[in-house]
Amino acid sequence: MSTTNAKKVIRVGHSPDPDDAFMFHALANDKIDTGELHFIHELQDIETLNRRAMKGELEVSAVSIHAYSYILDKYALLPTGCSMGDRYGPMIIARKPMSVDELYQHTIAVPGTMTTAFLTLRLLLPKEFRFEVIPFDRIIPAVESGQYEAGLIIHEGQLTFQNNGLHLIQDLGVWWQDKTGLPLPLGGNVVRRDLGEHTIQQVSKLIKQSIQYALDHRQEALQYALKYARDMDTALADRFVGMYVNDWTLDYGPRGREAVRKLLEEGYKAGVIPNPTDVQFVE
Repeated sequence: MSTTNAKKVIRVGHSPDPDDAFMFHALANDKIDTGELHFIHELQDIETLNRRAMKGELEVSAVSIHAYSYILDKYALLPTGCSMGDRYGPMIIARKPMSVDELYQHTIAVPGTMTTAFLTLRLLLPKEFRFEVIPFDRIIPAVESGQYEAGLIIHEGQLTFQNNGLHLIQDLGVWWQDKTGLPLPLGGNVVRRDLGEHTIQQVSKLIKQSIQYALDHRQEALQYALKYARDMDTALADRFVGMYVNDWTLDYGPRGREAVRKLLEEGYKAGVIPNPTDVQFVE
């Protein structure tokens, strides 16, 4: 086999979260033969990855589906690696119970304007509202402390916010499914178009193999993922991973593809996304 030096380097950006760690375990820990490719993993929060993708920095990256609408010229959407909210998703939480309309009276802490969570929040609240961007892992403490009355939470905070005495105002995944009948496509993996057809196909195949390996070796992959599980025991981490690494992640399928198109179409119609999005998956 060729040495690493002779291999083509593929930098992969993904979040330092248990679901992404679970998904990429096999690639990160040499559990599968990557052939002529050598993967280097760069772990950053999703909003940073969204911004890097706008500049085309990484060969492969996890991105928010919202952000994908801005990077069509540089990246194609891989059929694997989807984080799909199937009657669950980002949540609006607050210090005290309130109606959705009462959110207009407060400044909402959000994890980034390129996240799918923020796009969905804009669809829920069509009028102008006040918000401030802070790191996603600081939102729950900031709401609990009273710095903000409400916050938009993503990742494992969806399972732990009640431990902080906070109240659920709206689960955006539930709201979206009630509105459209479709799951909420939160994030996906993209590959840079300039890699060429052969390398793109190799990347697509290997990421699918990595996800399948994790699903087939669940406990092993979960032990690796636990290193990235903030405030979660094994059972909670397993539940969280199951929410976002599942059959949807192996392939969007026709319904998942429809969900991506519908979300970005609604974002355009609402004036959140400036241009219509021609969604193209690597096939």
